[in-house]
Amino acid sequence: MADGGADYARRAREALGFSRWWQVAAVTAMMAAVSPYQYVWSSVAPPISERLSVAPAALGAVFSLYVAFQSLSQFPAGWWRDRRGPRSLCALAALLAGGGYVGLAYATTVPQLYVLYSLGSIGVGIVYTVAVNTAVKWFPDRTGLTTGLGTMAFAAGSVLAVPYVRANATAEGYPDVLRTVGIVILVVLLAGAVLLRDPPEEWLDADGFGADADADTDADADTDADTTASRRETAYTSREAVATWQFWLLYAMFVATAGADLVVVANVVVFADALGFAGGVVTAAATLLPLAAGVSRLVLGEITDRFGHRRVMAVSFLLAGVFRFGLVAAGRAGRPVVFVALVLAAIAFSSPLYVYFPALLSDYYGSAFSSSNYAVLYTAKVGGGVVAGTLAGYLAGTAGWGPTFAFGGVLAAGAGLAALALRPPAGVVRD
Repeated sequence: MADGGADYARRAREALGFSRWWQVAAVTAMMAAVSPYQYVWSSVAPPISERLSVAPAALGAVFSLYVAFQSLSQFPAGWWRDRRGPRSLCALAALLAGGGYVGLAYATTVPQLYVLYSLGSIGVGIVYTVAVNTAVKWFPDRTGLTTGLGTMAFAAGSVLAVPYVRANATAEGYPDVLRTVGIVILVVLLAGAVLLRDPPEEWLDADGFGADADADTDADADTDADTTASRRETAYTSREAVATWQFWLLYAMFVATAGADLVVVANVVVFADALGFAGGVVTAAATLLPLAAGVSRLVLGEITDRFGHRRVMAVSFLLAGVFRFGLVAAGRAGRPVVFVALVLAAIAFSSPLYVYFPALLSDYYGSAFSSSNYAVLYTAKVGGGVVAGTLAGYLAGTAGWGPTFAFGGVLAAGAGLAALALRPPAGVVRD
């Protein structure tokens, strides 16, 4: 892999005129810039509610709309990017995501909030699919690490924004905060639009296709004589990918792991409160959770490049399930420190799902249409949102938060077991 990586780096410099790592730096900054849409809303919702004199519950649909538009916008964005490149898309995302936040400062009705946040969410979806697939396209030898950098920034980038927002999130002060954040988003995304570009068509030659060529090949794989031809021929369109059973198993696994992940992200504070833990424990869990999610994506992304995407995914999801069972037990035993530690461990092993799936998808279906392929798979996050929202709410109301979190453990562990059954589609020799 080392020699192949050096060859990729050399050819990338010839194509770009500079190091390919600048492409990753650009998308990492872009992901951090748009992260407030997902991770800062809970801080700005209360002052918006006060200023507009509406009940907080009336604003609840804003975040639901965010998940839907951020997820569903990725397929058309990915389709366009695979065929026309990322620059025009990133410019559009800058206007939508940056303009959405600036517009929120002037919104005077709840429907205006819905429209502005939804438009901004489309911009976030564009940035997300561009960022993840820029790593896949330029780093077929390091997809885990480079995808991890971008998704880490999306999880941990808000750590910088949250203190500023919370310090100024009053009914009188939040419009200035929203304008400032919106302008930062606009500038960073426009800079990314200038820098980003896609590899030339001949970028993946016959001997260099895929990130995981030697890391995890099954014993019953095709012979070495067939390897070169298989790699050259493997470039599945979205229509071809969804015709394979592997895609739909990956889709079900995505729904399960996204649901398990979001159950903890969305409800850990409520669960800790229900357990009667002190406010400091609750604050620690809520503050450290996105940091654990972000760092784990980087660390485990690098590990997948070394030990194989499927293998690491299976072990990671199994551990994510075990730690969810553990945090429920620690909560019931009244052990707050152990509870927080296990919350962080559970998130650390489930959150890298956003690294594992694009990397494995590229292994199985190629990088030529990776943007649109992953965008189709990413719609499974909507199903995960249903699991973490509607289903989790029903379970919590009927059985309590302990069984609800344990159900998330079942989903995560089940996905880990399912990963062991995965095999590359016919004609693909990597795994």
